[in-house]
Amino acid sequence: MMMDLFEYAEDLDFGDIHFKVNPKTGLRAIVALHNLTLGPAIGGCRFLEYDSSDHAVRDAMRLARGMTYKSAITRVPHGGGKSVVIRPKNMSDAQRVEIMEEFGEFVDSFGGAYITAEDSGTTVADMDIIATRTEHVLGTSTNVASSGDPSPVTARGVLHGIQAAVKYKYDRDDLAGLRVAVQGVGSVGYHLAKYLHELGAELIVTDINQDALKRCEREFHAAIVAPEAIYSAQADIFAPCALGASINDSSIAQLTCDIVAGSANNQLAEDRHGAELRARNILYAPDYVINAGGLIQVVADLAGEDADWARAKTEGIYDSLIEIFRRADSDGLPTGEVTDRIVEEMLGLK
Repeated sequence: MMMDLFEYAEDLDFGDIHFKVNPKTGLRAIVALHNLTLGPAIGGCRFLEYDSSDHAVRDAMRLARGMTYKSAITRVPHGGGKSVVIRPKNMSDAQRVEIMEEFGEFVDSFGGAYITAEDSGTTVADMDIIATRTEHVLGTSTNVASSGDPSPVTARGVLHGIQAAVKYKYDRDDLAGLRVAVQGVGSVGYHLAKYLHELGAELIVTDINQDALKRCEREFHAAIVAPEAIYSAQADIFAPCALGASINDSSIAQLTCDIVAGSANNQLAEDRHGAELRARNILYAPDYVINAGGLIQVVADLAGEDADWARAKTEGIYDSLIEIFRRADSDGLPTGEVTDRIVEEMLGLK
């Protein structure tokens, strides 16, 4: 039975949830501000069709909480927020422009407490439209021209996380010959596969995009499997780089790996799945730690920090994870629970 929405909010330690509706344009927007203790919230805008508004609200809330925790564990001066704009069916190009303009006004109404950015379903062009109504937006064509695509930076952070897990699990400093199953080889997954290939790892990949798979096969000699077969693929490391909840009752039973480390958000369908991974002696790199490279880059842009600062912060993902792995073993707890406790101590939660 699904938890009541207010109970769910209390369980996640919210926070504010804001709604904006306009039947004339078709705008149905949600901005979830989880925690502003460390500073204004940063979080992308999703523009997707949803089965229900309830699912859209819960998605925004869960992702906003993840951004709070990611910002805190990465030690950047920002809180966590997320926005969801429910995409209308049969939407025209003109309607999309109207929706993004009005959403920009909605963002502006927070006076800088929320800074939006690109996410699933939104584009740089959308950010440019939003920027005509608010300055509190990242990832516009001007931003991208100056800082570049954040996907390689996110992938580089995931690579450092995988290296930390390999060091802790196998006491190895190299990846040569290790088999990595990459679920999703879009922007971040592709760059991760590239880095892994350059370091001698063997790749097994899956994606719903056949062109992306063929590219990995051609460039990295990757083995291709069907989406449902990626969990049971014989691999040392499983790298979820698609949508969330990939670690669930069904997938855990199929895993053959020793390590789960990838770029996807909200990889655990439920918190208890972290304990189940630990019970199976599978080392889990908590998602909001390992995938923080993209956040680090946008924070660097916002704060005027240089590439060296962003690079050092991203490399720090390695040390953060080693600390988490050690504390988890010392306390006898799942790595995700330990990471949450570290953040909650920082923020004075629970």
